[in-house]
Amino acid sequence: MKPGLRLAILGVLAAIAITTAMDASGLLAFSALPLFPLMCLFWYLGRLSRQDMGFSWGRRSHYCLALLYPVVVLGAVGIIASAARAVDLSATDWQKAWLNFGLVTATTILVAIITEEGFFRGWLFASLGRVGLSKGRILIWSSLAFSLWHLSAVTLNTGFNPPTQQVPVFMINAAVLGAIWGLLRMISGSVIVASVSHGFWNGGAYVFFGFGTKTGALGIEDTGIYGPEAGILGLALNLIFLAALWWWRPATDFPSPTAPRSQR
Repeated sequence: MKPGLRLAILGVLAAIAITTAMDASGLLAFSALPLFPLMCLFWYLGRLSRQDMGFSWGRRSHYCLALLYPVVVLGAVGIIASAARAVDLSATDWQKAWLNFGLVTATTILVAIITEEGFFRGWLFASLGRVGLSKGRILIWSSLAFSLWHLSAVTLNTGFNPPTQQVPVFMINAAVLGAIWGLLRMISGSVIVASVSHGFWNGGAYVFFGFGTKTGALGIEDTGIYGPEAGILGLALNLIFLAALWWWRPATDFPSPTAPRSQR
């Protein structure tokens, strides 16, 4: 096994172990933060450049694509749920909902750049590319790692955990979400672009549709069907968007990481 691949596996296992321990201790709200020092440590050990890590801005069109994803999928889930009369707005405080949406979106964007996106779509992407994996395999393995990192949040008593029967759907959907943000990172070369999409997704999904067993502003209770992350409809629409994005992606996306200085 190549040293770079061993380092990638070690980094992912460390991230999962630390986050699981924190989730088990009731520290879910802070369990993503250790990804930042882990990212910095393995970034240094891997001798990756800032460009390799995806710390670049991307073009305006990339941000439009990043916003298109949550708007299309969350909008479609909401419209279908409304048509099926699964929406209940009788207790909705729209002023509070939009304020919460703005707060969740902004904080997720800022934090994700140096935690989830920086670690999984930044360091892990670059590390897997360095050892010669194809774009498809990088997308698959990084997305599976991203999904497994979420396992403790939805299986332990964290307050984020959905009903048990929804956990398999959530785990599959987490991998699909990771693949969509991974494709955005490939297309744009930027984890910032992926973080913007991640932030708007979290803001829309958690505020309007809820999380765990908590109902969101739309008052949808049947989250097993209409949940964007733990529901069958959300999974189906995410898969469709992923397939469309993979088919559409430019052929020139995601340049290979540069070699370490010692190998130049």
